[in-house]
Amino acid sequence: MTATDSKNDSPRERGRLDLITCVVQRGKADKVAKAALDAGAGGATIHFARGMGLREKLGLLGLAIVPEKEAVLIVTPETLTKKIFDAVVKAARLDVPGMGIAYVTPVTMAAGHIGTEF
Repeated sequence: MTATDSKNDSPRERGRLDLITCVVQRGKADKVAKAALDAGAGGATIHFARGMGLREKLGLLGLAIVPEKEAVLIVTPETLTKKIFDAVVKAARLDVPGMGIAYVTPVTMAAGHIGTEF
């Protein structure tokens, strides 16, 4: 803390944070993360995931087929959320059915450096 920081200098007081989550088909996450960075994101985390949905129940004998996915997580100041979200949606081609999903969740607490100024 510096002399100008107050004891109550929380992320909420400096500006709200959002978490953009984008789940895409395996192999597509790098393109999505790069689009987020180009739109102003301070960073992105990619991890592997498995998903299930109605389409996966069409397998042999009605058994679920579990497709592999990638999830891209981006913590961003609220002021950049719309710009980064729009870039992610475009890069992931989420206007095409079956390509994935993206959503925004408010972050109520965070610790560490997120790579952007508030």
